[in-house]
Amino acid sequence: MPQIDRRTFTIAIAAIAAANLLPAAARSATVPIAKNVVMVHGLFADGSCWSEVIARLQAAGLNATAVQNPLTTLPEAVASAQRVLARQDGPTVLVGHSFSGMIVTEAGMHPNVSALVYVAARAPDAGEDYTALAKTFPTPPASAGIVFDGDEGRLSEVAFLRDFAGDLPEAKAKVLYAVQEPFHRELLTGKTTQAAWRSKPSFYAVSTEDRTINPDLERFMAKRMGAKTIEVKASHLSLISHPQEIAELIIAAAGQPVK
Repeated sequence: MPQIDRRTFTIAIAAIAAANLLPAAARSATVPIAKNVVMVHGLFADGSCWSEVIARLQAAGLNATAVQNPLTTLPEAVASAQRVLARQDGPTVLVGHSFSGMIVTEAGMHPNVSALVYVAARAPDAGEDYTALAKTFPTPPASAGIVFDGDEGRLSEVAFLRDFAGDLPEAKAKVLYAVQEPFHRELLTGKTTQAAWRSKPSFYAVSTEDRTINPDLERFMAKRMGAKTIEVKASHLSLISHPQEIAELIIAAAGQPVK
């Protein structure tokens, strides 16, 4: 799929909204205008992975903050996002990449959150076993590259470069590999207790070349939540390889015009 331009992006957003795909509770609400954006990183990363997107959001006049996800347990990860959300003054767009879609789904119930954005992210329902859901789709290649040192997990260098950051220059991907934060095994056992996407406007960026989460699983989750969806020809790290498209989706979720 070719890279989308801004006009195509705007038309796609309008068409999806017109198709009336949002869940009933979300359809009834107009996306509030927000000045704040809080972003959460997933596995094999840290908050700096949002740097390219943050620069674009700041240029658009938005206040952007990246959460440093502890990657320990789901409750502790959710709490880290909630602390940042509590510091925001007014409506806030909550954005999650990869695993942190779990956090967005749970922490998105915070009263400051006006809309949710999922970037190649998990999007479970309340109490859902995400692992069981993922097994109903072909297993992505990156799964075989996870290695554990006791209770700490990380992605091997080969899998990181090939299956996680496959569309980035190798030198850049190696820098990102060097700073990946290990996750605790217990993190993977967590389940959400509520699903914010059932009551709040949601947006989703599917990575069509994703080798970390199956793209068809991403499409399934986006369709199920009735998200306003774009598809980006990108690896799992679309937020780094295609920051403009991701920033524009976030700007739309903030109720701001896409220029």
